[in-house]
Amino acid sequence: MSFQITKGLFKFDFTDQHAILGVPLDAEFNDIRKRYMKIVRRLHSDTCPFENQAEKDKANEFLSKVVNPAYNKFSKESDRKEYGLLVDMIAKRTVKEQKTLQLESEAAKQLTTAKDFQEAYKKTLAELAEKQYESIEHSLDIIAQISEINMVYLLRKEQKGPIASQPQQASKATTTATSAPPPKAPAAPPAKSQDSFVEQACRRVEGLMSTKNYAKAILELKEALNRDPKHSKSHALLGMCYLEQKQATMAKIEINKALALNPQEPTALEAKKKLEQSTAQPATTAKGQKRGAKPQAKAGKAAADNKKTDKKVGKKTDPPKSEGFFGGFFGGLFGGSKKK
Repeated sequence: MSFQITKGLFKFDFTDQHAILGVPLDAEFNDIRKRYMKIVRRLHSDTCPFENQAEKDKANEFLSKVVNPAYNKFSKESDRKEYGLLVDMIAKRTVKEQKTLQLESEAAKQLTTAKDFQEAYKKTLAELAEKQYESIEHSLDIIAQISEINMVYLLRKEQKGPIASQPQQASKATTTATSAPPPKAPAAPPAKSQDSFVEQACRRVEGLMSTKNYAKAILELKEALNRDPKHSKSHALLGMCYLEQKQATMAKIEINKALALNPQEPTALEAKKKLEQSTAQPATTAKGQKRGAKPQAKAGKAAADNKKTDKKVGKKTDPPKSEGFFGGFFGGLFGGSKKK
């Protein structure tokens, strides 16, 4: 069974976990957990109400492959924060790309002009969620509808006003282009918008890096690489971010990917040079300390040897304390060893 969805926020190469669980984008974790438990009771093979075994198997598969991974994104606080940042970035994209957005569900179209869009959003979503898992055959379609109203909600929240029916106008423009041959040229912009999005993401990342906001920069780059996995500069910038966060292994992986795609990528070459310097510096310092220690040891040993020599010389050359004039005279006259 295929679980692919291409409507709503899913068209941005983004998995709309809120739509899968049928909860609002601003839902608290406790509400998400309650909703998840309700879906589990509906889809689990031990508790699902479906009589047909084939339907039970589909329900159980949907639970394990779609619903459980969605809930896992919210089960940890760190994952929730990261996912929240991704939703914020998607919201900004909806504003930039709203002219190319096309809405299919009537609920999403009505939400574009609803006076109190937040109240209308929650009401519409609750109605869709109520019948979301009544039949597995229709579950994907309802998830797509919820994701469409999520997209409109984010767009209106960012714009702080009605959308002025732009998505519907885009749909009409497509119909006109089909009937009249000349306007076929506008079919090219989607590819350009994809390229321009990645380039714009790189420029945003460079700004984030200048303020040392590497965590958000990494999220931006991961989103860009989802759109274009072979973008060498994105890999290079990601490697640079990892390098700044002292993650040398991850940095090396991304830098190598960038150079494999484009051996002359300037950012990748610069990042590689910094990586080599950072890994070589500790080794050089350690060697310098060892080399510096040897002359000191030798100097210390030489000083100790000199002291010993001075003591020996002192013993041989110093005259006996009892020697005077006669001692020196008779000692020289009758010199020799004393008899015992």
